[in-house]
Amino acid sequence: MAWARGERRVCSMVQAPSREEEDRRRLTRERGTLLKERIQHTNRIKGLLSGQGIRDYDPLGRDHLAWLDTLRTGDGHPLPPMLRAEIRRELDRIEMVTTQLKVVEQARDALLRTKTPGSENPAALLIKLKGIGPEFASLLWLEALFRGFANRRQVAAYAGLAPSPWQSGGTDRDQGISKAGNRRLRHTMIELAWFWLRHQPASALSRWFNTRAGGGKGRVRRIAIVALARKLLVALWRYATQGVVPEGAVLKAA
Repeated sequence: MAWARGERRVCSMVQAPSREEEDRRRLTRERGTLLKERIQHTNRIKGLLSGQGIRDYDPLGRDHLAWLDTLRTGDGHPLPPMLRAEIRRELDRIEMVTTQLKVVEQARDALLRTKTPGSENPAALLIKLKGIGPEFASLLWLEALFRGFANRRQVAAYAGLAPSPWQSGGTDRDQGISKAGNRRLRHTMIELAWFWLRHQPASALSRWFNTRAGGGKGRVRRIAIVALARKLLVALWRYATQGVVPEGAVLKAA
């Protein structure tokens, strides 16, 4: 009742996604699950071979099956038959997961080409920026930009990248980010912030990071990259909704 009277600070209203919006999210989430599965199988194979003194085998490399038959243990013997059979089964699982990954990525790319009523697809806009590929663009769209935000504070809070101040008496300090928002979006933005530094070094955001972090290492750079992720998310939100290109950012060649 207080919220309806105009007292907007008494509570927050949940903006639930539609069935269609929630269903579209499954593509990027399934891709993340498949990638984890492939990494697990790859690490298991490397662990099995490491116990035999073999550390240079790549389960995802070309001709990995033929390569497997030529492997020798650390003392020069062929792989034991049971171990070779187990590794082959792991390779079959990797092949199946890789096939499913291709199917999911094809569906994702088709979704990126769809038109949104009344405006350009936000992901299609994001992918024009250098350093942002189909996966980053689709995840930002499906996890954040599908909904409307009133201001930059709401954008940062939704990703859990908003600061959480602490006040007591005359003490007023910042406790860091809240981590109360969308965890998948937050992790993606921190990863994208590192990519942004590499592919958009002349942008205003990259220059700000270099000034802020300077020659610092460890904790200094970790804190600065989180701050950059927050600023970058707000800049990309403005770009996708208002068409404002981040200052100094470079677009991909047509």
